[in-house]
Amino acid sequence: MPDFDYDLFIIGAGSGGVRAARTAAAAGARVAVAEDRYLGGTCVNVGCVPKKLYSYAAHFHDAFEDASGFGWQLPGAPTLDWATLRDNKSGEIKRLNDIYGRLLDTAGVRLINGRARVVDAHHVEVAGERISAAKILVAVGGWPWVPDFPGSEHTVTSNEVFDLEQFPKRFLVLGGGYIAVEFASIFNGLGSDAHLVYRGELFLRGFDREVREFTRDQMATKGVNLHFETNIERIEPGDGSLMVTLTNGETLEVDAVLSATGRKPHLLGLGLSELGVELNTDGTLKVNERFETSVPSILALGDVTGGPELTPVALAEAMHLVQQHFSDTSARPLDYQNIATAVFCHPNIGTVGVSEEQAREKYGAIRVFRTDFRPMKHTLSGSQERCLMKLIVDDESDVVVGAHMVGEEAGELIQGIAIAVRAGLTKADFDATVGIHPTGAEEFVTMRTPSRT
Repeated sequence: MPDFDYDLFIIGAGSGGVRAARTAAAAGARVAVAEDRYLGGTCVNVGCVPKKLYSYAAHFHDAFEDASGFGWQLPGAPTLDWATLRDNKSGEIKRLNDIYGRLLDTAGVRLINGRARVVDAHHVEVAGERISAAKILVAVGGWPWVPDFPGSEHTVTSNEVFDLEQFPKRFLVLGGGYIAVEFASIFNGLGSDAHLVYRGELFLRGFDREVREFTRDQMATKGVNLHFETNIERIEPGDGSLMVTLTNGETLEVDAVLSATGRKPHLLGLGLSELGVELNTDGTLKVNERFETSVPSILALGDVTGGPELTPVALAEAMHLVQQHFSDTSARPLDYQNIATAVFCHPNIGTVGVSEEQAREKYGAIRVFRTDFRPMKHTLSGSQERCLMKLIVDDESDVVVGAHMVGEEAGELIQGIAIAVRAGLTKADFDATVGIHPTGAEEFVTMRTPSRT
């Protein structure tokens, strides 16, 4: 056997890379990690964590308004200190960065600061050093992609939007995916006059149609200005502002434009193209069930492989990869079915399993149970916000194959429902479960009459 410097060399210290490093080291492997930006990757630094913190901040807007119905009188109109939110967020991220560093150090993993380049199947170069490894893992994640149009250089991406010097009183988001919908809601809640521009007829493509429509209506009610079936034609800088001309002829004057039009694998400069590593049609790395690329000693996981772009997926992939390559080579491949997810727009979306449209195509005969209602909290708050809950049932087996919610803390609630869906429980099992009263969650076990078949 050749003598390598390391058993596993990881490029990228994001969620997947750090988890793979720690678990491989715990299995006895000699591990090193190279990172050229920040520990924790997208999720910790410019994704899930700061986004959720800003979402919490945005929800206080509604909470202040709702309080009066419960007898609370505020002495004056609440105001947002953007600098405090921004800087406190940065402090929390620094704390998490330090934790990731300590986790690697405690595990005995060497951390190298720098952008590694793959030289061949078993060698990398980083920070002026040439290193050999039995296996090389690419876990560099994605990078924001900005479309090319006149003035596109005046946009910011999710890498920069958390740290804007000044709070944008007028804010525009371009895009129709998770990031776009979330940030339109967040900045609306923080007090911006928020606009969302999307070229399609409805955002969140791939989600349940009714969920998308319900979310659209709730966001519009909360004050988000939605511009569908149009795009940005050009952006021109004005006197401290940006003039945005849309393809439908409309012109908007805003303080900041967020381009949330997707992410692409962060492969530039890694040297993989020179080695002929095979790609999928979308430019992501093609891997097999063991996370091996077309060069078997070069592995890949996470967003860079084109699977679900979710932190828990990268973490699960890391553990499976280590089990397959450093523990039990007969380990079963990761099951990607029924992975729950949430969108932290306002109100939140939580979903697991198939949409109604997917179920009709896959199962044929189905039953749909759904309800939308004004939550008990808002009988006194005066808010008109409504909640949607929905179950999709395969008629032949009675198995619940999809569960969807739009409402406060939907992500928290769907996590528990996801266990039931993954376990293959039936509608009869849901019906036999005694609800917790009074909660909105009990609606998932009290819907008895199908809304449609």
